[in-house]
Amino acid sequence: MKTFPKILPFFCLAVAASYALAEPKPNVDQNGIGLQGYDPVAFFTDGKPVLGDEKFHSTFNGVTYRFASVEHQKMFEKDSAKYEPQFGGYCAYGVSKGELGSVKIDAFQIVDGHLLMQYDSAVKDAFNKDRPGNLAAAHKNWPTLSEKER
Repeated sequence: MKTFPKILPFFCLAVAASYALAEPKPNVDQNGIGLQGYDPVAFFTDGKPVLGDEKFHSTFNGVTYRFASVEHQKMFEKDSAKYEPQFGGYCAYGVSKGELGSVKIDAFQIVDGHLLMQYDSAVKDAFNKDRPGNLAAAHKNWPTLSEKER
């Protein structure tokens, strides 16, 4: 019984560390669909949002994505991390400020080969005024954000 008080602080520290390392839940709808059902590959190949078809889908990191074609689905499955939106699909500028914000699907950008979503075009412009600084802050904040409600 004397060892329990000695190991309790280590146990509490381990539990706290596991919570600190947990990432927030991704930005999905009630069915677990990411990007509001839009095709993540199309942002790269077409340069615009293209609504995916439910018959073409794939799941990565707990998020189901839809695709406009079987070709896009195969591209995603070959290199999912390349096409997955950064910061769980939340507003990148919001994440840089320590918040999980909703996004407008047409307020996207490709930065350093990664898909970033933004709340709207004005927020995207604000993010881009100091893109390197905001991106660095977003990467710093992302792992420590708690599972906040949008």
